[in-house]
Amino acid sequence: MTLQQVMSQVRRALDDYHMIQENDCIAIGMSGGKDSLTLLSALHGLARFYPKPFTLHAVTVDLGFGNVDFGQIQALCDGLDVPYTIVKTGIAQIVFQERKEENPCSLCAKLRKGALNNAMKEAGCNKIAYAHHRDDVIATMFLSLFYEGRFQTLEPVTYLDRSGLTLIRPLLYMKEADIIGFANKAHLPVVKSPCPADGRTRRQYVEELMHRLNRENPGICERIFTAIRTGKLNGWER
Repeated sequence: MTLQQVMSQVRRALDDYHMIQENDCIAIGMSGGKDSLTLLSALHGLARFYPKPFTLHAVTVDLGFGNVDFGQIQALCDGLDVPYTIVKTGIAQIVFQERKEENPCSLCAKLRKGALNNAMKEAGCNKIAYAHHRDDVIATMFLSLFYEGRFQTLEPVTYLDRSGLTLIRPLLYMKEADIIGFANKAHLPVVKSPCPADGRTRRQYVEELMHRLNRENPGICERIFTAIRTGKLNGWER
């Protein structure tokens, strides 16, 4: 997939769900993974000609594992002329050493979001863009259904009452496979996750189940996503 094709998918999501207003300052949550790097590339490209002008600020929350080098991401942001902030935290120590969480993802996500929101406000941003894609939307629906007994998922746009910020998800029309293809073709500087729980979570289990279902029933993920878009779920009205 080319950058032009990625930008086309992202622009469709921006337009369908009115994600951007004039003069927005949008922070991109940069984990260093393929998804956030693809989102940065697409929004930077669109910022040059999108009818509603907006600016970008990339933000990485360093969880404190001590073995992650964000230098290549810094170099990429410098090359794109996008300000880049790294927020140093001790989240890894809190979650894995002090609390010793058996299911660490929930607490880690809560602490990470808090640090990210604070950094955004200091940078003067009014919106944050997360790099959740189509497969994330479907997986979240399964997680909610299986473990909470509720039929809901990620929303395209979410207003965060406590922080006064607006969360947008511009990659929601993109398949993970297409993001992988673009990241490889563009030689994006992907940073491997240092989290010891990576690949051993409920989300990973659900994602593997999705892939198996789609192999056995070609097109099933596309039909599920269509059901989410047209099922009148909260936040998905157009």
